[in-house]
Amino acid sequence: MTATLFDPIQLGAITAPNRVLMAPLTRGRSVGEHVPMSDLKAEYYSQRSTAGLIIAEATGISQEGLGWPSAPGIWSNAQIEAWKPVTEAVHKADGRIILQLWHMGRLVHPDFLGGAQPVSASATTAPGYAHTAEGKKDYTEARALETSEIPRIISDYVSAAKNAISAGFDGVQIHAANGYLIDQFLRDNTNLRTDEYGGSIENRIRLLREVTQAVVDAIGSERTSVRLSPNGETQGANDSNPVPLFTAAAAALQDIGIAFLELREIKGYGNFGQTDVPRISPEIRKVFKGPLVLNQEYTRELADEDLASGLADAISFGRRYISNPDLVERLRTGAEMTPDNFKTWYAPDAEGYTDYPFLEAADA
Repeated sequence: MTATLFDPIQLGAITAPNRVLMAPLTRGRSVGEHVPMSDLKAEYYSQRSTAGLIIAEATGISQEGLGWPSAPGIWSNAQIEAWKPVTEAVHKADGRIILQLWHMGRLVHPDFLGGAQPVSASATTAPGYAHTAEGKKDYTEARALETSEIPRIISDYVSAAKNAISAGFDGVQIHAANGYLIDQFLRDNTNLRTDEYGGSIENRIRLLREVTQAVVDAIGSERTSVRLSPNGETQGANDSNPVPLFTAAAAALQDIGIAFLELREIKGYGNFGQTDVPRISPEIRKVFKGPLVLNQEYTRELADEDLASGLADAISFGRRYISNPDLVERLRTGAEMTPDNFKTWYAPDAEGYTDYPFLEAADA
């Protein structure tokens, strides 16, 4: 029988009542030392608790890995305590929520590091500019992580995963997409290494494999998921032969036995507006047999198509969830979507965050 968006699905330890997932969305709303604004985030996420699963926003595993103003962290006791009311609010509303673990690598500006260089797979510089407390600044060249430093990076992921569970999250997602640290190791234009973490595909997926296995060992495979972005250039990270790279990565994750794999990829589109980029998800589907979640600019019609074909087991929606807290019901009924306001995406308060209307209020 063909699955629909509104059928339940088992995602590892999580029984999701539908297949409409909330994708991770960077929204700011943290203060001081990257401490989440508990009350505001609790309201925001609990409003969206009808999602089959909420994948909470990308959250720094360490100060070294976090280069976004007002983004939250999960490495300190203060951060853990601030997340607890958020997970409690979601669970009280009968929702499920996991936390995305983030190391930005070369996309961290030295302003966040006391002037120190950011780290990456190799000594490369991201294109464009970073958002800092003083405004936009050009990215700077990263330094290549020493082989001896890799265990420290892995340990940071493990500590963050344990902290997330302590904060009440139902699991974690390892952010290995969008040109951030793990993705910088995966792709051959950002990974120029000649040691066991560079060169061959097997070597370039090594960090992903080791981080994932270590997190699985710490909190369980049933509470661990991964996000990849397999098609096209993303924040300057690209690969000359992406199909064998990402199918090898997916096969490694299949062997580890993660709860689910999420791909930022949709037919005809790359990662940041590129067009005519071939889909790699059909090849990944051949090697990854667990739940496969697809994401990026989905409509109800495209979601139904990919679920019906068996390509996807669930669909995660990002931007739609900014302005439609009751997205599941809107998709179910075909109701009109509320447009979002880009100017308030990263604002410091409730405007454009918790004040979007539910269907009943909009009808009234």
